[in-house]
Amino acid sequence: MPETNEKNMLRTLVSNLPGVTPDRAHALGDLGICTVADLIKHLPSRYETHHGSMTIENADALLGERERMNELATIETTIVSIKPGWRRGRKSRIEATAEDDTGRLEINWFNQPWVAKSLHPDMHVRLHGTLARHNGTLQMNNPRWEEIKEDDNLELLEGDLKPVYPANEGIASAHIARLIERVLEQSVNEIEDHLPENIRTELVMPTLSRAYSLAHHPTDAEEAKVGKRRIAFDELFLLQLGVMVKRHHRRDVMHAPKLRWDNEIKERIAKRIPFTLTNAQDRVIEEIAGDMATSTPMNRLLQGDVGSGKTIVALHAMLMAITSNAQAAMMAPTELLAEQHFLTITNLLAGSNVTCALLTSSLTASDRKKLIKDISEGSVDIVVGTHALLTDDVVFKSIAIAITDEQHRFGVQQRALLRNKSDDEFAIPHTLVMTATPIPRTLSLTIFGDLDVSTINSMPPGRSPITTKLVQPEDADSVYTYVKSLVEKGQQGYVVVPLVEETESGLKAAIEHAEFLQQGALQGCRVGVVHGRMNSEEREPTMQAFRKGDIDVLVATTVIEVGVDVQNATIMVIEHADRFGLAQLHQLRGRVGRGQLPGVCALIASPTTEDAIQRLEAIVETTDGFRIAEKDLEIRGPGELFGAKQSGIAPFKVARLPRDFELLRLARVIATSWINRDPSIEESPLLKARLYKAYGKTLGLGDVA
Repeated sequence: MPETNEKNMLRTLVSNLPGVTPDRAHALGDLGICTVADLIKHLPSRYETHHGSMTIENADALLGERERMNELATIETTIVSIKPGWRRGRKSRIEATAEDDTGRLEINWFNQPWVAKSLHPDMHVRLHGTLARHNGTLQMNNPRWEEIKEDDNLELLEGDLKPVYPANEGIASAHIARLIERVLEQSVNEIEDHLPENIRTELVMPTLSRAYSLAHHPTDAEEAKVGKRRIAFDELFLLQLGVMVKRHHRRDVMHAPKLRWDNEIKERIAKRIPFTLTNAQDRVIEEIAGDMATSTPMNRLLQGDVGSGKTIVALHAMLMAITSNAQAAMMAPTELLAEQHFLTITNLLAGSNVTCALLTSSLTASDRKKLIKDISEGSVDIVVGTHALLTDDVVFKSIAIAITDEQHRFGVQQRALLRNKSDDEFAIPHTLVMTATPIPRTLSLTIFGDLDVSTINSMPPGRSPITTKLVQPEDADSVYTYVKSLVEKGQQGYVVVPLVEETESGLKAAIEHAEFLQQGALQGCRVGVVHGRMNSEEREPTMQAFRKGDIDVLVATTVIEVGVDVQNATIMVIEHADRFGLAQLHQLRGRVGRGQLPGVCALIASPTTEDAIQRLEAIVETTDGFRIAEKDLEIRGPGELFGAKQSGIAPFKVARLPRDFELLRLARVIATSWINRDPSIEESPLLKARLYKAYGKTLGLGDVA
């Protein structure tokens, strides 16, 4: 086996470490561990204090007369038999018997059916769990286990606190612990710290190498906490540093058109709006206009709940650009949403001299070519589009404002790309990003930390409340009877399903479910279907018919999640509601109750997982998008919630939000101070290198260098 390089232990492949077989190397790879550096970054998920390896007789004596012992015990033994026990629905039990030379042990695994496939009689195993006595028999329930092979020569680590590592079927936590123990001391000595001593002293934090030592091999819980806190800080600090670099570059290096904003402009725009704006809308319009009246490029997030009137606010920003003889662009994540924005804007601007165009991938080659030419010549004032706006051939003559709707669906990189439409390398348009999924304050400083935030915190007058009910599948017939009664009163509704076409999953699908309803519960109603596989030419006639009232019930997938505005729609039925995310359910629900009549949302589901139960309880309990966003963050975590995967930003390994919000704020203070003092990060080439490795591509820092 190849020797490890003593001077470059961190770069050594784990496959070259003694005792790592090809199978284990593959299992480590599945955990994202390819080098020793990856291994050192693979931190314990928790720590356990337990008695060392013992015989069954020792364990029996340790338990004594007690029925249960809370401390963890470790027993090396041999499986004698294993069989499935009872099974009720999703709940099951696997029963096993183990023996050694000193006695017998009964083992139960609850709701872990895969255990029966992994264990077999005569297998020598090490069990970690709590001891109990039932009817005089020694038991372990739900113990962790790993197979002991003759060539393993694996011993438990010395010390009271045992690290438990994330593992998989191919390699157990104890094997990972042994590997780390072998390389830890040499590896951490190679870790250079990018934080200067004065900042570490100010933060009362250990060096990075000491932090990894404490995290892997603490003598008590406090040492583990100290080590992980420093590593969590680094994760948050690097992201904050990247965000601050971007912010500094935009504000101090780049420039945007300085636009006119005065009473005359306000009056001209007000004449185009057929209703009175709310105080909240007026406030955020002034915040946005204040930014755009300067040459410092605006980079503002407009957040407001579903139906709060963000599109009208965005239109003000676009018209402000046009009155200054410049262009505006609005980008949406789906064709349906782009079409809806285009329809809303053209209706509001009917009879004006403002020219609007829609740019999506559905355009023919000749129509696209002509539109791109018109955009470059400045004969189009407002362009609404999808990702098609991001292609290199779309060049504006004088773009002053770029608006991105539902920006978390695009990710950081795409949000940045929309700005770069000018020959002047230092000129960028003002940027407004909008979301109807409010961003919890615990996330507002992460990948959104370069944005100023405006919030519409009230609804337009006359907007009706939405009542949300959870309905069991067996009661679905009564829901559709109610839908039909509303249709007979002249109202309309939506039915949302998770799939386009029927599969073996048993989930309802748009096409088949529409036919089922048309022939059954909604017989006599006019039922239409839209889904994501339809192009705009196929979808638009159905949407237009629904808007005009020629379709009573629209069966759809989540393609209608955002942007569809039919004021006569008062009921939404969501089939298999437990399959949808919390923010997604809130967005869908926002399609009803947009007129004078109250809205009703019926969630048909029988949730079985804890997450699904929490999601449905939250959506029934409140219509407050901000509370829902916080709950969604709590359930799902930040990475999945706001497009970190799409943007290429890896989720934090140690830091946890909202738990570490104060640490995040501290990281932001240190990062801001550093960039104000040293915007090019020349003081620490190592820190700069690590920043660009972590976020250079995803935050577009190459453009800043």
